[in-house]
Amino acid sequence: MATNHKILKALESAANYLEKSASALGSGDENSFTKHFWHVAAELEYALFMFSLIFQEENIDKSKWKPNPDVKKDNINGVLTEVYSLLDNAKKSLTSGKLLDAYKGVYLARHRVFAVEENLAKKKRERSKGK
Repeated sequence: MATNHKILKALESAANYLEKSASALGSGDENSFTKHFWHVAAELEYALFMFSLIFQEENIDKSKWKPNPDVKKDNINGVLTEVYSLLDNAKKSLTSGKLLDAYKGVYLARHRVFAVEENLAKKKRERSKGK
C-alpha cells in the first residue's frame, strides 16, 4: 500500500509544520506562523486527496460521514494542540488499518486549520481597515 505510506508521510510533515507554527506563534513571528500553518493545510489537503483515491479504489463509502463541527477560533494554541492530537490519532488509525477513522481525524484537523486561517485573515483585514 504505497498510498498509505504517502498519507503517513503527509501527516508526519503536517505535524512537523504544526510544531514550527506553534514555535513561531510563541516567539511572536506572525509571518513565519502563517507560512508554516499554510503548509499544515496543504499537507492535510494532500492526505485527504490520497484518502479519496483509496476510497474510490476500494469502494469505501465515506459520504455518510461529513460533519461540520463548530470550532472555537479564539484560542489558537488550543486549536493547535487539538490538531496535533487529531493528527497523532489519524497516524495510529492509519497504521492499524482503520482507514475511515484516520480519514475522520484528518478531515477534522483540516476543518480546524481552515477555521484558524479564516479567523487570522479576518483579523488582518480588520487591521488593514483601521490604518
